[in-house]
Amino acid sequence: MRIALSCLSLSLAALLLAAPVARADQITDANARINDLIIAEKLPPPRANRALAIAHVAAYEAGNAITHRYPASGRTRLNAQRGASLDMAFAAAIHASLLELLPGQKAQIDADFDAARAKIADGAARTNGMAVGEEAARQILARSREDGAMQSDAYVPFTQPGRYVPTTTVAVPYWGQRKPWVLTSGDEFRPGPPPALDSAIWARDYNEIRAIGAKDSRTRTAEQTAIARFWEATQPTIYYPLARAVAAQPGRDPMRNARLFATVGMAIDDALIAVFDAKYAYNFWRPVTAIRNGDADGNEATTVEAGWTPFIETPMHPEYPCAHCIVSSALATVLAADIGRGPMPVIATTSPTAPGVTRTWTSLPEFVQEVSNARIYDGVHFRNSTEVGTALGRKVGEKVVRVMLR
Repeated sequence: MRIALSCLSLSLAALLLAAPVARADQITDANARINDLIIAEKLPPPRANRALAIAHVAAYEAGNAITHRYPASGRTRLNAQRGASLDMAFAAAIHASLLELLPGQKAQIDADFDAARAKIADGAARTNGMAVGEEAARQILARSREDGAMQSDAYVPFTQPGRYVPTTTVAVPYWGQRKPWVLTSGDEFRPGPPPALDSAIWARDYNEIRAIGAKDSRTRTAEQTAIARFWEATQPTIYYPLARAVAAQPGRDPMRNARLFATVGMAIDDALIAVFDAKYAYNFWRPVTAIRNGDADGNEATTVEAGWTPFIETPMHPEYPCAHCIVSSALATVLAADIGRGPMPVIATTSPTAPGVTRTWTSLPEFVQEVSNARIYDGVHFRNSTEVGTALGRKVGEKVVRVMLR
């Protein structure tokens, strides 16, 4: 792992990122465009990842209906006509999906679709490809309307009459009850509870984050601070460049990449369902609350610090387990399975919370570990939570891989 800060290293990183774009296919290009549109739409992270999953699954289903390259998923029933255009099917599936998922971006979505359609000669192949893509999107969207994502935030805070409760709305308390893509339910892999407050693990994690995760920490190094700032980002735009690096490897084709992005989308979406199920099942306190109440945890190895503040703003949902960790681990599990014994590309990404910085890795475990450490440096997650989140992400990723990458 290295951080690109100098002009020279920025130039090298730019070349690393630019090279795959030149070789990108329609699916890989579409992934980058969808991420841009999600930012423009200002979708919060859980909904943004869901939108990516829906669009990519629709494209994959349309493509597979034409090529019959992979086993049928059972998610759709499509009658593909011989000779339908694969590119047209991909474009139509993504277009129809995004019109419903990102209504505020209709003008750009239509413009992108018109540009894709213009590259395909008029005729039966284009017409049939469009029909297959639109029908795939219709069926996936119909399934998704029943997945529970549109519930209201009916969260009841833990309180007593007369006691103050933060009034900012918590994030998606119902997300763990959504219908997953591959998991049987959000609690299929629900981990055990967080450490007891009188345990040695709790004292270890408490004292570690109190020192290194504080806003004015004297133990966090400059490199650790840079990592913390980089991974303050929460949108999927920080994760998908890794998948695009794999998709840009020589010898790949659009249908294989359609399967890759559909698998990544489902794994990340299911991972977030699993992590929010656990978060709201345990409702474990964040470091800022725990450290300011360190005299109330019954552990002699912890010390209260009433004015303690984390390096970044604390997210508005329970602490355990770490969501960044489950996403990075699920993603890495899928990418490792797709790569198999093939060469590992240099993976890199940028972050909106660290403008001008590119971080690169030469291995997926290195990437996952950095994400976990970052959330401790940020002052928002205890180490045990990052370890549990990573393990949970691996389980989710492995199950999605068993279904999708047969």
